[in-house]
Amino acid sequence: MSLQKITHVSGRGVHVAGNDIDTDRIIPARFLKCVTFDGLGAGLFADDRKAAGAAGGVHPLDDPRFRGAAILLSGANFGCGSSREHAPQAIMKFGFRAVVAESYAEIFFGNATNLGLPCVSAAREDIQKVAAAVAADPALELTVDLVAKQLRYGSAAVPLQLRESARDALVNGRWDAIAELLEGSASVQAVSARLPYLQARF
Repeated sequence: MSLQKITHVSGRGVHVAGNDIDTDRIIPARFLKCVTFDGLGAGLFADDRKAAGAAGGVHPLDDPRFRGAAILLSGANFGCGSSREHAPQAIMKFGFRAVVAESYAEIFFGNATNLGLPCVSAAREDIQKVAAAVAADPALELTVDLVAKQLRYGSAAVPLQLRESARDALVNGRWDAIAELLEGSASVQAVSARLPYLQARF
């Protein structure tokens, strides 16, 4: 069975501002002792959210206006720090289906793509324009279009960038290499049966 082809992601957005947001902020280390990824959503930005509340404010993820948002907007070098798959897992388990940021740490980007979580890039000024529109109208629907490489919001749009290999994998349903390998297991077995060095007995 083929993987889902991810060509568009639509939904409301929320802006978590800042550059160099590392994986320990995205999902603090104490949450890594989980046996499965299922409950990780509750820990997303846990320390930042707690700190915002203690200071008398409200973190964007706890703001009722943005509840149920599917697209996360952020800054440069998103997902830097330790290489934990828990970070994109927590983002997805919270309910996000795409991330729009200026740039990404390499390992985070790869982990996210392998989970089917598009991480697209946009210029700082464009993200700020979209964030302002979302703040003015939290019900505004955004669409991340991986085919046209655009982020559409209301009647406006801004260009997106995405590494072509990742875009191809997502839009063609080839984003999980292990699933692809398992799907082709019959072909793998057929090829291995023809290789004499795999049949050798010592």
